[in-house]
Amino acid sequence: MSCTFLSSFIVNPDRKILSTLSLSASLDGNFIISTMAPSLHPLVDNGITQGDASFSGGKLRCLCTANQVEVSLASNVVHNHVCGCSKCWKPAGALLSLIAVIPKDKLSVTANSDKLEIVDSSAAIQRYACKECGTHLYGRIEKDHPFHGLDFVHVELSDSQGWQEPQFAAFVSSIIEQGFAPEGMGEVRSKLKSVGLESYDALSPPLMDAIATWTAKRSGKLPA
Repeated sequence: MSCTFLSSFIVNPDRKILSTLSLSASLDGNFIISTMAPSLHPLVDNGITQGDASFSGGKLRCLCTANQVEVSLASNVVHNHVCGCSKCWKPAGALLSLIAVIPKDKLSVTANSDKLEIVDSSAAIQRYACKECGTHLYGRIEKDHPFHGLDFVHVELSDSQGWQEPQFAAFVSSIIEQGFAPEGMGEVRSKLKSVGLESYDALSPPLMDAIATWTAKRSGKLPA
């Protein structure tokens, strides 16, 4: 029997994260050192909880201890997925974010909207974050775009159960650009596969098809 009491990142000489280190103490006083795959996301690491197709929505709240920003969603989300891009908000220590979309007219800010600010006004997705805790509450696209009319949300900020479960992993290789060592990518993809998530270095094929269709209609290659 052993008890794990310390974990940390293993890094190579270039200070890139390779994996995590677990230091355990056995009953005979010896130490046991083992490595394990880095945390992908708290809601993915230990398996995926299936959502409820009849779920009708709930509330998201920022991480402030008082006067929380509250966003109400009037339906379930779609295209829920984990994402490796550097723009999406993620919990501390997680490699990937968890993000989904919902029709714009199904989202409303219902408390403390004055605490919200746009993270990057030049970005295609205008991400609204709490000024105090930094949590992203939703992202909105205002310009002409394939996903205009859809808002991007993080359902982990809700205490309700039934949200659509993650469907796939997007932009996985983008974690390398944020300092993750390429040598560890096989372990990351293997862990994603073990919980039933196909990993892509773009969006899922249906979403990429939707983008291409939108572009073809705009250019006249397909009928509008």
